[in-house]
Amino acid sequence: MTSSRPYLIRAIYQWIVDNNSTPHLLVDVAVDGVEVPNEHIDNGKIILNVGPMAVQNLILGNDSIEFSARFSGQSRLISVPSHAVLAIYARENGQGMVFNDEPRGDTPIGAGKTTDINSGAKKADNKSKKPNLRIVK
Repeated sequence: MTSSRPYLIRAIYQWIVDNNSTPHLLVDVAVDGVEVPNEHIDNGKIILNVGPMAVQNLILGNDSIEFSARFSGQSRLISVPSHAVLAIYARENGQGMVFNDEPRGDTPIGAGKTTDINSGAKKADNKSKKPNLRIVK
């Protein structure tokens, strides 16, 4: 079965834009195929503003996310494999989605590492009821 991540990224992106907020992607730059400005990487991650006013030619594809944007006044082509996206969220309120590791390719669900979708919720309940996204600069 194909990954659900690119479909969820597109859905959350549209939801954020429809609610007049600014979508941001948190990307793991250690993943092969990530092409982003190195000078803006912090602790192996980068936050990208992918709002309609910030990017041009945005393509939210199944395999990768591609667009051009300005960094320090220079136009840059950005390419991020979908599986490198760790989260998509609205800058204004932090609402969005954080992604867990998932099998890639045609690996059947249940093969390899399993993930309990409720384990993260149990840990969060012990600390607080609010979303716990933080911005990495």
